[in-house]
Amino acid sequence: MERYRVKPGSHINLEEWDASDAGGLDGGKGSAKDRLEELNEELEELQELLYAEHKRKVLMVLQGMDTSGKDGTIRHVFEGVNPQGVRVASFKVPTRIELDHDYLWRVHQQTPRRGEIVIFNRSHYEDLLVVRVRSLVPPEVWSRRYAHINDFERLLAEEGTTIIKFYLHIDLDEQKERFLARLNEPHKRWKFSLGDLKERKLWPQYMQAYEEVLNRTSTKWAPWYIVPANRKWYRNLMIATILVDTLKGLDMKYPEPEEGLDDVVIE
Repeated sequence: MERYRVKPGSHINLEEWDASDAGGLDGGKGSAKDRLEELNEELEELQELLYAEHKRKVLMVLQGMDTSGKDGTIRHVFEGVNPQGVRVASFKVPTRIELDHDYLWRVHQQTPRRGEIVIFNRSHYEDLLVVRVRSLVPPEVWSRRYAHINDFERLLAEEGTTIIKFYLHIDLDEQKERFLARLNEPHKRWKFSLGDLKERKLWPQYMQAYEEVLNRTSTKWAPWYIVPANRKWYRNLMIATILVDTLKGLDMKYPEPEEGLDDVVIE
């Protein structure tokens, strides 16, 4: 999985990254399903340990174009995990109150507490993506935000938050197929918006914006991973693997029990 991690100072060209990559897995989707179930069980245990230890915090950021699978990732990777210690925060169009504050104000309120995993379904990076592509603020404003965000994430990391960021990489053809599926399947049609097609026309501009985000904000304390997401099963497997490995690396321990418990008699 390390080869998908964006090294600080890299110069990423997304055209060189295969969105259909499956990591050379011979067993394909069938064996991946079995492995994902094992990872779900491991993640359930690690989340319980994180919650019990109550020292560390974990922030997982999901970014990607429409239909890249942010919702599906959350549903499959966290299947069976106790919701008591996991929370999803979604960032849509800012409210009037949010716009009256700095752009990170609403984000900071959603960061994880001790013992908690928080998943950002879209994130503060929207203020370097849609704002740039749609020219909602001038370049001199959004261009300052790379440094702001790096410093913000460094603050979180130094205060005990482990940050992992995933860019779900699909290609234009795959997005077309997923849009058609939404149109053709009645139970998915509610997901489709005509505004999605306007964003699709801006694909080259979004790829340029994403490349700069990946190049300038993948840091030692908050790394980006480029996730090949055309194959949903590989997307889920890759993210679950990285998340489980990251949690194992925290070397967490259950709190010591109270003294004298060996002598307790429950009548």
